[in-house]
Amino acid sequence: MLMSDNVKLILTKTIHTLIWIFFNVVIFYLLYAVLVNKIDKWVWIGLSLFLLEGIILIIFKNYCPLTLIARKYSDSDKDNFDIYIPEWLARYNKQIYSGLLIVIIIILIFRLIL
Repeated sequence: MLMSDNVKLILTKTIHTLIWIFFNVVIFYLLYAVLVNKIDKWVWIGLSLFLLEGIILIIFKNYCPLTLIARKYSDSDKDNFDIYIPEWLARYNKQIYSGLLIVIIIILIFRLIL
């Protein structure tokens, strides 16, 4: 039994959303950890995950591979065609989370040198 394109899109969007939620947990843990000065192995693992994500985005020309997969099943021009988050958040997702990650790294550096 073959899946329809609509089912494939729903599956891709669901996986993409779950990964997005996971990275939200990671980034907010990182923010918590640097704010309370709890620099542990999980901070370095979390930063490594974001580094890996950055490398993947560079390899795929600033696109998430799941976005490219979802594009096969949708011709929508909405920014959230590939994920279950509000369109405005999908549009500015990289800017918001990159900015937050920069703040985290600045605080981390401050914590490490003091």
